[in-house]
Amino acid sequence: MVEVSTSILSVDEKEAMNTFYNLEVAKTDYFHIDVMDGKFVERDTSSLMHSYASSIKQMSNIPLDIHLMVSDVKEYIDEYIALKPHFITIHYEACKDKKQVKELLEYIKNNEINCGLSIKPNTKLEEIYEFLPYISLFLVMTVEPGKGGQDIIPSTIKKIAKLKEYLYQNNLETYIEADGGIKVSNSEELKEAGVDIMVVGSGIINSDDYKKTIKELKR
Repeated sequence: MVEVSTSILSVDEKEAMNTFYNLEVAKTDYFHIDVMDGKFVERDTSSLMHSYASSIKQMSNIPLDIHLMVSDVKEYIDEYIALKPHFITIHYEACKDKKQVKELLEYIKNNEINCGLSIKPNTKLEEIYEFLPYISLFLVMTVEPGKGGQDIIPSTIKKIAKLKEYLYQNNLETYIEADGGIKVSNSEELKEAGVDIMVVGSGIINSDDYKKTIKELKR
C-alpha cells in the first residue's frame, strides 16, 4: 500500500498544533517538512519549518520526512539531525559536484538517519542512477520546488515509471517518493507508475475530512 507524507507547508500558524494532532489521528504516515532557505528556491521557510518540526517531535510519534531545498546543505543537515527524523532528503542540484553528493549522503547515514536524494523536474534520471544503491529514498519533484499549490507536470509521471523499472531491473529497494500537485484525482496514476510515498499538502490540509482524504489517497 502506498504511504502518505503530509506536507505542512500551508498549515496556518494559529491552528498548527490542532492541525498536527488531527493529521496524526487521520493516520498520515509522515509529516513532510519543506525546508527552504530563500536561495536555492525563492521562498524562505527555514525558521517556521524548524519550529513546526520541533513541535511535532514533542507531541507525536509520527516520523518526520525532511526535504531540504537549500544551498548550504550541510548546515541544515546538522540542524535537523538533532530531531532524529526518519528521512533527510537533499537536492542533487544543490551540490557542487557528485563527490559532495556522496559525502553528504554518507554523512546522513552515519548519523543513523535514512538518506534521500531529490531532483527537479528538468534533471535527467541518468544523472543520479549511480547513487541509487546508497540511498533509502528517491524523491521525484513533480512540480518546480519552492511553491505550493502547483499542478503536477505530466512528464514527471513517466519519469517515475522509468525509475521504477530501473530499480526493478537492478534489484534495488529504494523507495520512490513524489512531491507536488498530488491530490486524490491524480493519485491513481502515480500509484500505477510505481510511487511508494506521496507527498500531499494542500490536497489534505484544504480538505474537509483529513481521515477520509488520506484513506482515499492510500486506497
